[in-house]
Amino acid sequence: MKYKGVGLIMLAALFWGISGGIANILIDKGWDPIVISFYRGAIALLCFFLWFLLRPRLNWITSARFHVWSLLAGVGVAGNFTFYFLSIEAASVAVAVTLMYTAPVFVLLLSFILGKERSTWFKWGCIFVVIIGIILLTGAYNTESISASFLGTMAGIGSGLSYVLFIFGFKNAALIGKTQTALTGAFLSFSLILFIFMDKREAFEVLTSGDITWFILLGILGAGISFILYFNGIRRTAPTTASMVAMIEPVTASLFGVLVIGTYLTLIQLLGMVLILATITVFSVKQATEKAVEK
Repeated sequence: MKYKGVGLIMLAALFWGISGGIANILIDKGWDPIVISFYRGAIALLCFFLWFLLRPRLNWITSARFHVWSLLAGVGVAGNFTFYFLSIEAASVAVAVTLMYTAPVFVLLLSFILGKERSTWFKWGCIFVVIIGIILLTGAYNTESISASFLGTMAGIGSGLSYVLFIFGFKNAALIGKTQTALTGAFLSFSLILFIFMDKREAFEVLTSGDITWFILLGILGAGISFILYFNGIRRTAPTTASMVAMIEPVTASLFGVLVIGTYLTLIQLLGMVLILATITVFSVKQATEKAVEK
């Protein structure tokens, strides 16, 4: 059971990787990134709200602190989804993925400052190796073949910082209240934020388009199921561990591209994939073992 939290976060990251592939398909079809992000969260909100309504009195939490953390988590998810897709559109997938997954650096720094975790050379080394693996996997090392506009770079950094916000938001909410209540509050704030900024005419066009099935699938896998897994996983893991383990997402996205879209991986990309998976495995085993010893 000591690996349960890590396993749940890995499964969540698996679904996020698949959803990244679905989102790329929709972007290629010409849909606006903010509209895609809105449907990803709004469909999940509907699922969470229906779950909440099964036992509303028992699920409702009176703690103001719980609701603040849930709402902040929703803001973080909104920023992460939107900035990530904007970074893809303005720069490239390689730039967007690499910058978003600098998040563990910020998570470890903040955890160290707040006294929640110890800063060790092992943790920093694992983060460094995984980022190298992501650079190899995404091809971000090839400056001639990628686009790194200022807007794309800023959006990528914004997605990473938003990632940090939703990790700490969900971690603190998970310590207080129930899954369905926290996720309903988080994705309510998420949906309201994106509703303000999205192209509403295009959003209504989605409902009658031939791509509606892709949007529904994106919402169920990319936010519905995945965030239930993630929320329950982060109850049992430290923020740095959660952010590190979730870095298998680009591996999943790459495999989705190979199996569904028909792309292929070079030897360098395969090396990057091996570095990511091996480092996360070693990191997860060590963290779980240390946690078991502390108990």
